[in-house]
Amino acid sequence: MNQSILLKEIRKELKKNIDTVYRDGERRFFKEKVKNYGVRLPDRRKVAAKYWPKIKHLSKKEIFSLCHRLFASGYNEEFTLASSWVYKLKDQFKSSDFKIFEAWVKNFVDNWAKCDDFCTHSLGYFIDKYPQFAKNLLLWTKSKNRWVKRASAVTLIYPYKKPKKLLTTIFQIAERLLLDSDDMVQKGYGWMLKDASAAHKQQVFDFVIKHKHHMPRTALRYAIEKMPQDLKKQAMVKD
Repeated sequence: MNQSILLKEIRKELKKNIDTVYRDGERRFFKEKVKNYGVRLPDRRKVAAKYWPKIKHLSKKEIFSLCHRLFASGYNEEFTLASSWVYKLKDQFKSSDFKIFEAWVKNFVDNWAKCDDFCTHSLGYFIDKYPQFAKNLLLWTKSKNRWVKRASAVTLIYPYKKPKKLLTTIFQIAERLLLDSDDMVQKGYGWMLKDASAAHKQQVFDFVIKHKHHMPRTALRYAIEKMPQDLKKQAMVKD
């Protein structure tokens, strides 16, 4: 099926599921301006599941091309569909795909939902498979784009559900983002540290104690959220 025709079908299907109350609420919820139809997440997933059989026979290049067009539309709902389809191709990821993924993050991620959706799934899986690209995330910490900086941290949340092998990079990223004034970046690296603490509680605690006098309270609270109460108290006390 021609991509343009398929995109028209997909968008028509999405519009059938518009909930105006949800649409308006979502627009108020995000601090930045968002493009959305007003389709709830469960309904987006249903649309993604409905159309996957129509495209799964295509080559990875063709599916990536379709996803690129969905990402580029700017709509939250279309980003959700594209992100889910890219993740379905995770077993086909090659090292050369990093340039594509990086471009998607830099050009099409414009809110925390898009950032977290793509980075904790597709990009996180990619970095877990090709850990040599973790060094590129360190470069992202210097970006002027708040979402690229957040992406540098939340991308490492996915690998931490598997054997732990990127702890050094996690601490390097946290140090580079430590004094960032953007709350979305603070929450991103705080979340990364919290996730890492599940397997490396003492190392994360030591990091927090070392930096607690400089770490923004938002990031600190996220980082220690899953720690025992006695450790939380030590981290929060200003001595």
